[in-house]
Amino acid sequence: MATEAPPPPRNGLETDHGPASPTTEQFIEVQEGAEFGELRSTYRSFAFPLTLAFIAWYLLYVLLSNYAGGFMGTKVFGNINVALVLGLGQFLTTFLIAWLYSRHAARRLDPRAEAIRTRMEGDA
Repeated sequence: MATEAPPPPRNGLETDHGPASPTTEQFIEVQEGAEFGELRSTYRSFAFPLTLAFIAWYLLYVLLSNYAGGFMGTKVFGNINVALVLGLGQFLTTFLIAWLYSRHAARRLDPRAEAIRTRMEGDA
């Protein structure tokens, strides 16, 4: 069943022509501002080192798998060998990094991004 009611206003910002949006100039001004620079720096100081560390860890696993077959075939206990333990470690580190990023974003990135967004929508 269709209704004739207009859509609700976006965050309470409504003009005669629809929801208010920041201008291109406002986006550029925010992008060049110190607050946005700090947000990017905070993101990069977390994401880049962890990305490089994970890539190094992954490449180490691949190189060991290709060139250190004897080591990777070493039994740890039962039928579990070093290759399986390190392979499962890849999954574990993937989930660990995702969890760490989620915590980092919630504590340091999201509040700053929300403040910028609120200010931009309030200025529009």
